[in-house]
Amino acid sequence: MPIYEYRGLTRDGKNTRGTLDSDNLRTARLKLKKDGIFVVDIKDKKKASGVKKSGLRKTGRVPIKDLSLMTRQLATLIKANIPLVDALTAISEQVENPILSEAISDCKNMVNEGQPLHKSLAKYPNIFNVIYVSMAEAGEMSGTLDVILVRLAEFTEAQAELSAKVRGAMVMPAIQLVIMIGAIFFLFVKVVPEIMSIFESMPDVELPYMTQLVSSISKEFVTNWYIYLGGLVISVIFFINWKNSSEGRKTWDRVSLKIPIVGEVTRMIAISRFTRTLATLLNGGVPMLSAMDIVRNVVDNHVLAQAIDEARSNISEGETIAGPLKKSQQFPPIVVHMVNIGEKTGDLENMLTLVADAYDFQVKTKVETLTSVINPAMMILMGIVVSIIFVALMIPMFELSNTLG
Repeated sequence: MPIYEYRGLTRDGKNTRGTLDSDNLRTARLKLKKDGIFVVDIKDKKKASGVKKSGLRKTGRVPIKDLSLMTRQLATLIKANIPLVDALTAISEQVENPILSEAISDCKNMVNEGQPLHKSLAKYPNIFNVIYVSMAEAGEMSGTLDVILVRLAEFTEAQAELSAKVRGAMVMPAIQLVIMIGAIFFLFVKVVPEIMSIFESMPDVELPYMTQLVSSISKEFVTNWYIYLGGLVISVIFFINWKNSSEGRKTWDRVSLKIPIVGEVTRMIAISRFTRTLATLLNGGVPMLSAMDIVRNVVDNHVLAQAIDEARSNISEGETIAGPLKKSQQFPPIVVHMVNIGEKTGDLENMLTLVADAYDFQVKTKVETLTSVINPAMMILMGIVVSIIFVALMIPMFELSNTLG
């Protein structure tokens, strides 16, 4: 139960202050009025003591697994006919993540004061995104909040699993790339100069072209490494700024879909997000036009978002979704075909879920295949570079050995 701090005046005009427990702000004011206290100022003690802290919490993010677990727990309590305020109180005490716990506690206070749950959640956009808030609103309006929360938990778990698969598959190639660059840099900066100093001390030794080339690259690294490093940093910063600009983002989104293999995986991930999110929203009772407004941002690609915008315009004019998706040529025929069947049979949600499951599987398979090719390819590339350096240094050493012999 919230604790309120108050300042007021008694019947005889004396200043008074104190605290009291009450279900909400209105009830607290009524209690004080009955006690003959005219309220000058009253506020939630927890909110007042943590204004600065709460402001910081709102900028924090919560891991998807924590959000999913909390959502399932809340759905279970509501399904057991526990009042929403009591359920939120229990969840805020149960959740281990401090950012999420504080957000739920604050939402509980707002609900206790008469705010709808979805409006309370909307005050924490970094924790509860538009999809989450829209689903919660649909659940409250339809009286099926427990069912909606279960679907939300399943949705967040599926998204988290796909993201984890993609990130996990790319960790090893990234580590190998760093090791390979580090090893080559060490050879050119440390090993090659020391061996070349031996050859340079013997002016009569004629060095092969390969050895001279390796020596020149090594000297360039040692002398101008800061120029190359600075150029790399500036290039990365320039690329990030360009990519974050409006025109740059549009160009990059268009180009990224055409990159061999990578573009195919990018498209698959976007389609999986689009179909699963749309299916979840429609199953949750969110109107089609509102759902299309939300999913356009989920694909995270301007080209695909534009195709979804055109589909939304068609729907508002009483037409189908499948037509604009096919016309855009950005969605594979199988996706358009299944959406078309779903619209005709009135089973669009299930068809979208089937498409999402199929594309999730394809993404996992494609990423695993890509990883299985990248790993040995990088090892081979590193082996070739090291072998060239080794041969370039060994040839003059053998010749020097034969001469001395």
